[in-house]
Amino acid sequence: MTRAAVLGAGAWGTTFAAVMADAGTDVRLWGRDAEVVRSIRDDRLHDRAIPGVELPEGILATTDIEEALTDADIVAVAVPAQHMRDIVTPFRDLVPDGAVAVSLMKGIELGTHARMSEVLGDVWGLGPERLAVVSGPNLAREIAQRQPTATVIASPDAEAAELVAASTASSYFRPYTNDDLVGVELCGAYKNVIAVGVGITDGLGFGHNTTATVITRGLAEITRLGLAIGARPETFSGLAGMGDLIATCASPLSRNHTLGAHLGRGRTLDEALALTTGTAEGVKTAAAVQQLAGDAEVDVPICDGVVTMLAGEAPVEAVIESLITRPRKAEVD
Repeated sequence: MTRAAVLGAGAWGTTFAAVMADAGTDVRLWGRDAEVVRSIRDDRLHDRAIPGVELPEGILATTDIEEALTDADIVAVAVPAQHMRDIVTPFRDLVPDGAVAVSLMKGIELGTHARMSEVLGDVWGLGPERLAVVSGPNLAREIAQRQPTATVIASPDAEAAELVAASTASSYFRPYTNDDLVGVELCGAYKNVIAVGVGITDGLGFGHNTTATVITRGLAEITRLGLAIGARPETFSGLAGMGDLIATCASPLSRNHTLGAHLGRGRTLDEALALTTGTAEGVKTAAAVQQLAGDAEVDVPICDGVVTMLAGEAPVEAVIESLITRPRKAEVD
């Protein structure tokens, strides 16, 4: 039986552990909050993150990182993206030889512009054949309720991708494999930025036309940047691209959409952050994507606008007007 360690007992980490347990994988879930770990272990509940959902029996929750990692074939990491390097670096010598490290995070590291799999490879000294990412329409609460969904397991190594896919496949969770690690990972990070923008327009009271405009032009930005850094074009029309973008931009369960909606209703960023449950990765990812795009000399006006609105450098109405009145161009570059 495949053994997996999931590091991070937030909503997505706990849900992914449940997915793996339902697929027949031996799962150990590590968390730092002793009360959360006790509730998962003894009551099979995590009401703080996924209220009302009974977790499968096959999850062993622990605060002992050595217990979690011992003999793991797969090590999946689900911690806040901008703090991941500091959190997981001390575990380097505990990661079993040959284990596949899986990033469940959707972000770009500030400063380095590194994707999360690149950070994992750096801090744990892993080659690309031992790295994978999970991305796609992954709203944790819906998956925890065992609603049908599909996702993408991306790795440059086909055996690594298949190992992770086999450890998650079940009657409600369908994984597809993909070797375009760059494209899949960029989509997962960038869509959070676009979701903040869609949330802002919703908070302003705009309708479906505006939402569709931001989503589709956002996808054009993601694709343009992705192609510039080596991704494949077909990735962007798939589950990790358009699929995840639709789910994150349209669902009230999306933290990034929720935060944007608070901003659109006139809240400050600090107020919006306080009102949004969990980590809205798009807040810091927006600046990281903007920096990455600058290095690649790629035009990303929606991302630029989101950065401006998050910084409070201009009223949201003025930023949106500036986007609409940009010089006209052909739709397809």
